[in-house]
Amino acid sequence: MENILEIRDLSKKYENFELNNINLSLPKGTIMGFVGENGAGKTTTISLILNMIHRDSGTINVFGLDNQKHEQEIKEQIGVVLAEGFFSLTMRNRDVASVMRRLYRNWDDALFKSYMEKFALPEKKMIKDYSSGMRMKLCIAAALSHHPKLLLLDEPTSGLDPIVRSEILDVFLEFIQDEEHSIFLSSHITSDLERIADYITFLHKGNIVFSQTKDDMLDSYGIIKCGRNDVSQIDKADVIGCRENSFGYEVLVQNKQDMKRKYSHMVIDDCGIDEIMLFYVKGEEE
Repeated sequence: MENILEIRDLSKKYENFELNNINLSLPKGTIMGFVGENGAGKTTTISLILNMIHRDSGTINVFGLDNQKHEQEIKEQIGVVLAEGFFSLTMRNRDVASVMRRLYRNWDDALFKSYMEKFALPEKKMIKDYSSGMRMKLCIAAALSHHPKLLLLDEPTSGLDPIVRSEILDVFLEFIQDEEHSIFLSSHITSDLERIADYITFLHKGNIVFSQTKDDMLDSYGIIKCGRNDVSQIDKADVIGCRENSFGYEVLVQNKQDMKRKYSHMVIDDCGIDEIMLFYVKGEEE
């Protein structure tokens, strides 16, 4: 399968933080959910992909091209939505179209208008009078209206109500239907990723914990629920993270089917992305 984005041994060092040898691949026609705690390095990674900051080492290839040597060519084919937005609050829809028309050769006024109608965005209102959901819809419409091949999205559904989020997620799924487009989606809303993502990449303290298909990840991880006496019987090599609660202990393990055979007298439940992240992050602190 052809990759639309490839990152190899990517590093960026700051005084109090280091993005360390990041490796990931995003196949064409798929959605990758990019997850991690605040400060894990997600926004830094997106900034490096966009060449907004200079990498210390490693390579980033988009559409098979180096993102520094072919920056302009690549950016013509990328739609970007950042959490903080990038349009002036005094602009209206027509002003957004006017700006984007100058930036992108493939800007499509008719497509942008169709998204305005689809998202029910009023033409005469200034952006400052839009709700947060309407502002995000406008940013997504602008990102899609120059026919990009790749969407880079940083928290596009954060703070939005479930109905608006569902509507936006449907647009993302439509975008990849022809298997020629891809989405790299950073989000804290893991339920959204469980719905639409094909791959999950988990970044923790500047390091990749895993980057794999969502189905493989959910099939692999499990939570052993047991009492104080049983927890001491679990091999420490099998424990990724452990939490104590009023009912006993919860222990995150990998290779769930193997663990069910090894600890057949214990209950091993399925778990979601949120729980996996929590055990990795909080398990270190306890």
